[in-house]
Amino acid sequence: MRAARARAGLALGVLLVTAWTGFAPAAGGWGWLGVRIRDLSEQEMEEISRAHGIREGFGAMIVEVIPDTPAEGAGLQRGDLVVAVADRPVVDTRALQRFVASAGVGETVRLTVLRREEGRRLVPVRLAPMPEAVAAERIAAEFGFLVREPEAQGEPGGARPSAPPSVTGVLPGSRASAAGMRAGDVLVEVNGHPVLTVQAVREALLALSPEAPLPLVLRRGGERLSVIVGRPGAP
Repeated sequence: MRAARARAGLALGVLLVTAWTGFAPAAGGWGWLGVRIRDLSEQEMEEISRAHGIREGFGAMIVEVIPDTPAEGAGLQRGDLVVAVADRPVVDTRALQRFVASAGVGETVRLTVLRREEGRRLVPVRLAPMPEAVAAERIAAEFGFLVREPEAQGEPGGARPSAPPSVTGVLPGSRASAAGMRAGDVLVEVNGHPVLTVQAVREALLALSPEAPLPLVLRRGGERLSVIVGRPGAP
């Protein structure tokens, strides 16, 4: 079950950016490392436990270090396994997100990482402000879905064709999944705002209250659907 959740999280391209239950920023704004992370598979947990003596194996695996970010500047690498933040154990991706979210912009966090063939090392990272596009993506991911720029290409030398913003992934077991959202759904309205572009979706998400659910209007085939996605962390 845990391995399945890890694969789904990786498919959504989970970004290490904000909080775990709701998305209100810490004092001074959202802190940002600039990495993509995933949970460990059961096999990886067993291997790490044997190799490093960590009971049951745990941590958040870095699958991408985004260029020109605090993570890159601090020397974090793809494949690093983050096992602690300031001596607090990181049991999964959510724990790492929680610790970073509670730190805030400008604070230096001490990450304990396991690096293949080098072992354990301490990496201090000074958090930067999170770009708005990243923050909006994280908010959507907290609800359990992903929206990204269309990849359609125009004719050589011509303008890139416009494409409506659509859902490119839904995390199994998430609030979005429970509300009936599907990959491929076209977003028509987000929180009462008509959206014609991904940028409009981002702006509507960033304006959402942390305590509020997310009302959406979707188009699926020829059908228009209204759904309400429960806020993250709600019972």
